[in-house]
Amino acid sequence: MKLEKLVGERFKEKPSDCQVESHALMVRGGYMKYVANGIYSSYMPLKRITRKIEQILREEMDAIDGQEVQFPVVMPASMWQESGRYESIGKELVRFSDRNDSPLVLGMTHEEAAVSLVREYGQSYNKYPFMIYQIQTKFRDEARPKSGLIRVREFTMKDAYSFHTSQEDLENYYEKCHKAYERIFARAGIPEVVSVASDSGMMGGSVSHEFMLLTGIGEDSIAICSECNYKSNMEAAESIIKYERKEPSQTLEKVYTPDKQTIEEVCAYLNASAENSCKAVVYQRNSDDKFIVLFLRGDLEANETKLTNHLGFDIHPAVITEDSPLTAGFIGPVNLSGDVIVLYDRSLKGMNNVICGANEKDYHYKGLDFERDLQGVQFYDFAKIKEGGICPKCGKHTIGVFRGIEVGNIFQLGTKYTKSMNMTYLDSNGVLQHPIMGCYGIGVGRLAAAICEVHHDDYGPIWPKAIAPYQVHLCAVRPDNEEVKAFADNLYNELLDKGVEVIYDDRNVSAGIMFSDADLLGVPLRVVVSPRNVKNGVVEISARDKSFNLSAQMNCALEEIIKLL
Repeated sequence: MKLEKLVGERFKEKPSDCQVESHALMVRGGYMKYVANGIYSSYMPLKRITRKIEQILREEMDAIDGQEVQFPVVMPASMWQESGRYESIGKELVRFSDRNDSPLVLGMTHEEAAVSLVREYGQSYNKYPFMIYQIQTKFRDEARPKSGLIRVREFTMKDAYSFHTSQEDLENYYEKCHKAYERIFARAGIPEVVSVASDSGMMGGSVSHEFMLLTGIGEDSIAICSECNYKSNMEAAESIIKYERKEPSQTLEKVYTPDKQTIEEVCAYLNASAENSCKAVVYQRNSDDKFIVLFLRGDLEANETKLTNHLGFDIHPAVITEDSPLTAGFIGPVNLSGDVIVLYDRSLKGMNNVICGANEKDYHYKGLDFERDLQGVQFYDFAKIKEGGICPKCGKHTIGVFRGIEVGNIFQLGTKYTKSMNMTYLDSNGVLQHPIMGCYGIGVGRLAAAICEVHHDDYGPIWPKAIAPYQVHLCAVRPDNEEVKAFADNLYNELLDKGVEVIYDDRNVSAGIMFSDADLLGVPLRVVVSPRNVKNGVVEISARDKSFNLSAQMNCALEEIIKLL
C-alpha cells in the first residue's frame, strides 16, 4: 500500500474534544472519524488492526471447540420478552417498530438469540456440551459515551455462549475459556491484563470475571491485595470493617449543630472523626420515587451495585424537597419516620459513641449505641472497599485501589436464560432439564483502544506486531533522487513478494512530515532510504518503540528486515 493513496488525514494538533490519548492519537492518525455521539467510522489502518484482533479471537475460540455463528442485529421484541429483559433493561436497549408495527430491538447483547438458535438442536443430553460464538456489531444506547472507542454506543464484539448439562462441566469449560482469554491478551500485546472477580449485573449468574488493563485513565476501580492474589472489581469487592467498642458507652444526647450538614462539617464542629460517625446516603426507587435511606460509617462510600442487587430494583440519587419526609443534612437512624426503606451497612454493627443526624434541622445526636438504641436491625455489606482496607482473602490491611479498562468479561449464567425461554433437554434418565450456560465477551474496538492507551509515546501509537496495521513502514526520503526511488521501489516490491505487509511512503514531502506520519501509524519496523544512506550503501532500520536503530547494507536489506520481523 502506498501512503499517498491511504484515505484519511494525519495532523499534529491534539483535538480539543478528546479526553484520552488513544482517542486523540486515533483521530490524529487517520484511524477513525466521528459520526454521532458514541458512533465512529473506521479508516483502513484501524480496520486492519481490528481484523487482526478478530483473527486472534477466532483462532483461540476455535481452539476450545467454539463454532462461529452469526446472530441478527435486529431481533423481535418477543425474544426479549421471553427472557424478561425487555421490561427490566432501561433505555440502553433500543426499541422500535417496523412498518407492520411489529416491535423490534437492536441487539446490545445476544443471550436470547443464542438460546433461540440452539433451543431445538439441544433437546438431548448427548448433544452437550457445545459452544457457539460470533463477532458482530451491536448497539447499546449508552447514556454517557466518552473516551473514543473505550465507551461507545455502536461497537463490534466477540461474544460466545456455552451450554452444559452440569455445573461441574460449566466450571471446567469456564476455566478453559479463562486461559484462552489470557492467551488472547498476550498475543495482542498486553499480557499484563489481570482477571478480577466482578458483579454479573444485568447478565445474571452467580460467578463472573472481568479482564482489566490497569491504567490511570480506566473507568473501573479494582481492588488488589499486595500480599495474596486477591483481585476484584470495586463493585463486587467485599468491604470488611473491624470495630472495637469504646468503653464506657455514652448517653444518647441531642446537640445543636447550626448549619452543619456534611459529615466533615459536623465532625469538625464536634471535634470527632468521620470513622466514629454515621452518615445517610439517600436514593429513590425509579418506579415510584420511594425513598431508600442507607446508613453507613461516615468515612465510607456507598456501593450502588451492592445496594441495587440487594433491593432487586433500579434506583437513582434522591432529590429531597421541603415536602419530603426527610430533613436533608440531618438524617439519622433514631426516630426516623415516614414511608421510607431503611438499610444499614455492616460497618455500623456494634458501634457506640457515634455521631448521627437527629432528623431535625440544625441538630445531631452524639453517643449513639447501635446495640442499645437500635436493637434488632439487620446489617449488610453495602460499602465500597477502600485503600488500605482489609483483604477478604488473607485478612490483612493490604488492599490497593487501581484504575483499569475492562477489555473482556466471562460469566457463569446458570439457567437464567434457558429456564425463562424454556430450553430443555432429556437427560440420561429421560427427565427434562434446563441446560446451564456460560457467556464470554470481548469488545474488539475497545481492545484496540486499550492497547493504544498503554502502547504509545508523545508522537503516536506503538502497535504490537501481532495487530499492527502494517509490519514495515518504508520511507523514501527525497524520492526525486533517482537512486533513492529506484532502490526503494525495488525493496517495496521484494517485500510484497515475501508476503510482508508494507506501507510505502514515496511522497514528495519533507522528512519531518514523513516521519511524523510514520509515528502516527505506529508500524513496528521503519525502513528509511535516503540520499545520504544510499551514498553510504546502507538503509536505516529502526523499531517504532526505539528499542534499536541500525544500518544494513543495501544488498542485505531484504534479508535483515525479514530476520528482524
